[in-house]
Amino acid sequence: MKINNFGTHRINPYKRQMNKLDELKKAEKPVDKVEISSTAKAMQQLSDVEQQRAKKVEELKIQVENGTYKPNPQEIAKSIANFYSKK
Repeated sequence: MKINNFGTHRINPYKRQMNKLDELKKAEKPVDKVEISSTAKAMQQLSDVEQQRAKKVEELKIQVENGTYKPNPQEIAKSIANFYSKK
C-alpha cells in the first residue's frame, strides 16, 4: 500500500476556502472618515472674549502670587445677590 500526501493539511480540506473568505471579509470593511465643517473649525478657534478672559485670568494669577490682589467685598456681595435673584 502506498500513501501519498500524508499530513495535517489534508485533515481539513475546507481550511483554505475559509481563510480566503476571512481575507475577503477583512478587505470589505469600510474605512471610517471624519470631516469637520468650516463652521466647526471656526468654532474651535479662540474668540476675542476667550482671549480677553484668559488675559484677565493671567493678570489675576500674577496679582494673587504677588499678594497685591485686593477683592472688593461689596462688589462680590452685589454680584452674588444679582446672580441668585435672576433665577
